[in-house]
Amino acid sequence: MTDPCVTVSVAGIAMATEAICDGDIEMDETTIDRDAMGRLAKALAFICGNDHPTTIALKVAAESGAERDIKNARALFLKLKQSDRRAALAMLDG
Repeated sequence: MTDPCVTVSVAGIAMATEAICDGDIEMDETTIDRDAMGRLAKALAFICGNDHPTTIALKVAAESGAERDIKNARALFLKLKQSDRRAALAMLDG
């Protein structure tokens, strides 16, 4: 059974990221929690590889929870190709 809090968190990431991609709104720094970043890192490792800088940054941010690491991971994630971002987020929903 899926935890409703996790589902909401993942949906929040997807909605915020899609809004950013479309230029509608800015994503709040607190939108991505540590657990979601860890799951996103696993999805991105499948898509881009374990040695991709964004995958590494997301893993570091998920482990440390430091604001600096989270900002870095978020920035790198937003620099990915839109198709890679969407694929990673789709894996979280599935």
